[in-house]
Amino acid sequence: MIAIVTGASSGIGYEVCAQLRDLGYTVYGLSRRGTAPEGVSGRSVDVTDEAAVRACVDEIAAKEGRIDVLVAGAGMGISGPIEMTAKEDARYLMEVNFYGQFYAAKAVLPYMRKQGSGQVQADAQAQAGETSAKSGRAGSIVFISSVAAPIAIPYQSFYSASKSAVNSLALALRNEVRDYGIRVSAVMPGDSGTGFTDARKKTDGGDAYPRCERAVASMEHDERNGIAPSKVASIVIKAATKKNPAPLYVAGFKYRLLLGLYNILPTRLAVWLVGKVY
Repeated sequence: MIAIVTGASSGIGYEVCAQLRDLGYTVYGLSRRGTAPEGVSGRSVDVTDEAAVRACVDEIAAKEGRIDVLVAGAGMGISGPIEMTAKEDARYLMEVNFYGQFYAAKAVLPYMRKQGSGQVQADAQAQAGETSAKSGRAGSIVFISSVAAPIAIPYQSFYSASKSAVNSLALALRNEVRDYGIRVSAVMPGDSGTGFTDARKKTDGGDAYPRCERAVASMEHDERNGIAPSKVASIVIKAATKKNPAPLYVAGFKYRLLLGLYNILPTRLAVWLVGKVY
């Protein structure tokens, strides 16, 4: 079984690589640094470069003959008021968080569709009473999203927007490739203690937005004390390997409760409460 993981050099992606490796997968970890856990083949790839992503996927498919799992996990964060955010920073965040996941999925889909077409044909032959070996499952794609997708976080607006876009991409793609037997899900972690926090690019709110610094500090405290990356990774593995995975998963019991409460409250009240927290 062949797996590709983007964002493999640290955090959740690193743990996903290790857990897939321990399950017996041949794992390729893609990241800008090209580092990955022991026993995982690291590849230096910038996910914002569509041609580079496709070339790497094509190389892996040519070598291995198939691709069974894609975990699209590369991501970054910025913070600050919308008014103060540079368009270049907002665009780059979207390039990494949304387009990077889109490019990875787009690159593996031709191979998974081919695998799925073989499965459909094998199933049809079996129903007709013909002898045919089944080709196996078509493949599984798991996008790494965030609880910040359905719950928009002030001073982290573009991160929330990028993850909302990832959720929409995952849900639409799930229906588009259903006929090929390709499984698609998105996993939404809550706060998690990774290097993501220290790597965040911050824009100060100045006198116009005095709450910004306190809100971002509170958010980063929660991240550093959040769910362990290994626990998030275990949910990603569940989504990637389950025969009929859910469309969306929330990582962490506390965050499932919070999201459930947010969804049942009137929108005006739910948004007001988020503003009180941050």
